Amino acid sequence: MDLRFGDSKPTDEERAAVDALLGPPESSWEGADRSDADLRWARGGREARDRRDLLLPGLHAVNDRVGWISEGALDYLCRRLTVPPAEAYGVATFYAMFSVRPRPATVLHVCTDLACTAAGAAELCADVESRLTPGSGVQVERSACLGLCERAPAALAVRAGLTAPPAVEDETRPGPEGPPGEGNGKGRRGRTTQRSTAVCAPATPDTAVRAATAPETAPPEPPPATAVPQAGDPALILLRRVGTADPADLDDYRAHGGYTALRRAFALGPAGVIREVTDSGLTGRGGAAFPTGRKWQATASQPDHPHYLVCNADESEPGTFKDRVLMEGDPYALVEAMTVAAYATGAHRGYLYLRGEYPRALRRMEHAIGQARARGLLGDDVLGQGYAFDIEIRRGAGAYICGEETALFNSIEGHRGEPRSKPPFPVEKGLFGRPTVENNVETLVNVLPVLTLGAQAYAAIGTGRSTGPKLFCVSGSVARPGVYELPFGATLGELLRLAGVRDNLRAVLLGGAAGGFVRPDELDIPLTFEGTREAGTTLGSGVVMAFDDTVPLPRLLLRIAEFFRDESCGQCVPCRVGTVRQEEALHRIADRTGDGAADDIALLREVGRTMRDASICGLGQTAWNAVESAIDRLGAYE
Repeated sequence: MDLRFGDSKPTDEERAAVDALLGPPESSWEGADRSDADLRWARGGREARDRRDLLLPGLHAVNDRVGWISEGALDYLCRRLTVPPAEAYGVATFYAMFSVRPRPATVLHVCTDLACTAAGAAELCADVESRLTPGSGVQVERSACLGLCERAPAALAVRAGLTAPPAVEDETRPGPEGPPGEGNGKGRRGRTTQRSTAVCAPATPDTAVRAATAPETAPPEPPPATAVPQAGDPALILLRRVGTADPADLDDYRAHGGYTALRRAFALGPAGVIREVTDSGLTGRGGAAFPTGRKWQATASQPDHPHYLVCNADESEPGTFKDRVLMEGDPYALVEAMTVAAYATGAHRGYLYLRGEYPRALRRMEHAIGQARARGLLGDDVLGQGYAFDIEIRRGAGAYICGEETALFNSIEGHRGEPRSKPPFPVEKGLFGRPTVENNVETLVNVLPVLTLGAQAYAAIGTGRSTGPKLFCVSGSVARPGVYELPFGATLGELLRLAGVRDNLRAVLLGGAAGGFVRPDELDIPLTFEGTREAGTTLGSGVVMAFDDTVPLPRLLLRIAEFFRDESCGQCVPCRVGTVRQEEALHRIADRTGDGAADDIALLREVGRTMRDASICGLGQTAWNAVESAIDRLGAYE
């Protein structure tokens, strides 16, 4: 592909997709027909540059309409946004869900990650590929985790080019605006094309082929409550509405206690809310476990304005699906929690960065945001309190690294999703260079019981240093996989007994691909941040993946290495090279027997230490963890 403005022209469909998002071009400098006025002066460039953050939505618009991004389409989008084509090409090729080469309108993504591998994904892929030949009009792609681990093996069919009205009529209303150039959404016209999606899980060759070729005949998705084995338990806090309240009904949400927390937040004031969150001991649930109150206070105290709120709903850690279940089963809770967080930190605009592989969560959140806006719970005057706040959804496109907060900011801004060096930290210079608070879905939803129960009552749940309830994503060799809610301090054994662990347990992976393995005789580990650290492992985002002795451990380790090689953004040498060397060494070990593996294991240790010490972000720093724990704790290659 030529990386300069060239002679390629967009098709009518591609032009319509971009114009539906950005509106018609106003001059030939943006791609309109040439006029005499355009020969005398250039106009519209400054306004176009202020919309650079619409590059990712623009790529989605073309991909949704056509199924791939041609040179002509990319060239036209670049002209509309005055983005150099070389930069836009780098963004388009960064994400797994986009293609810059022709492909069929229908793509079937078949998960080959850990839970699905253990459930026979390799055999499923081979069978599906044999049926869906290149002439079938469907492209089969082996995918990283689709976040459907409780129903493994999983597949997702995406068909481009279906025209439909927006899910909610006013979903693209700009709401409260920041200053020009701050990603305020000016000029957006809304989405007129929706891709058709069919989720197939657990998938068989027959159902996967039907989902790709005749989605109307594919089995419907089960309700979100099926992913919550404890659904209906009155002792639940975070999951109590999943399966009980209608996720599409705002009145039902309010009847089950919804918006009580926001009303208390307005009564307390921003400083009072931050004080409650700080006193509760709430820490981030994404894996870093940073105190939430400290992060909010640091953002709120920044004199630079505007402030932004970003909800990280791009959970891409293999084995993680709790945020998906919350958004599908209790979407208004996230809308309320984001409003509370924004009010406390002085933000008037929030961004929900949502995984591209979560079509039902996208529909539920679009509907919830639209209904909240229509009922005065978002917009210029939230609950009549004179506070303005609105939420915009940004879809991810398949990049694990965008779970890192600064990579996520770059993605929203229209750049490659590569992490930034810190400092400065996001609370000082985050999204669009302004103070930003970033939390994941589970962390934000925890704020609601902090305010409704009170800080002291919330802190009494769990342990002294790990307070509150925690969600755990249990999958693999268990009878009842799903999302479980337990107070911090419960043991790994207690959780697995709830899930119905099998007698022939071989190993448990805590924290996902970036976590570590533990043995079956270590199930008394307390599920707290400090308890797992003392045991030499990590709690991470709450992944608990059980494997029995029928699952080939070397194959799992190789899949973890392949995952990190694919997902490394390539920005820093230790990670870019180290993940490749790690995979190569594990391939060599798999082909050898006896003592031939010793040299490669020594190489793995050296490469792993280098990645851990010198990588820019957590991806490279944790890429060796699971392999190391399997060698040292499980004797994987003895």
